[in-house]
Amino acid sequence: MRVLIQRVSKASVTIENKVKSHISKGLLILVGIEDADNEEDIEWITNKIVNIRLFDDENGVMNISPIDCKADIMIVSQFTLYASTKKGNRPSYIKASKPDIAIPLYERFCNVISTKIGKSVETGEFGANMQVELLNDGPVTIWIDSKNRE
Repeated sequence: MRVLIQRVSKASVTIENKVKSHISKGLLILVGIEDADNEEDIEWITNKIVNIRLFDDENGVMNISPIDCKADIMIVSQFTLYASTKKGNRPSYIKASKPDIAIPLYERFCNVISTKIGKSVETGEFGANMQVELLNDGPVTIWIDSKNRE
């Protein structure tokens, strides 16, 4: 499982010219899923996300976690996080899971994050053509891969 986390001042997802979801200050999380992902990956990566210290304390130091500040969280499925650019100029997405595997893991991921932070999360729509708008705060952008544990 791979996630790209962006600390945002605001973010929204629009589908077919209609805003599906939006958040204020918080995290926009793009998540990619591969066939080898399982409950252990979800547990490890969600613990990392809710406890990662990306928000400023009173001294302007990134020392506060999303769980501590009850940050808004938006989660968007992003199969292109598994793009391989090794050969040629057209990325291959062969490592990305197909919907029958990815959708249940994506939904589980969203539910676990929501439970751990104690509030609902906003989402995109799996498989939809989405326009994701964000105002990256910092900018702060973090990449986490559950298989590499980094």
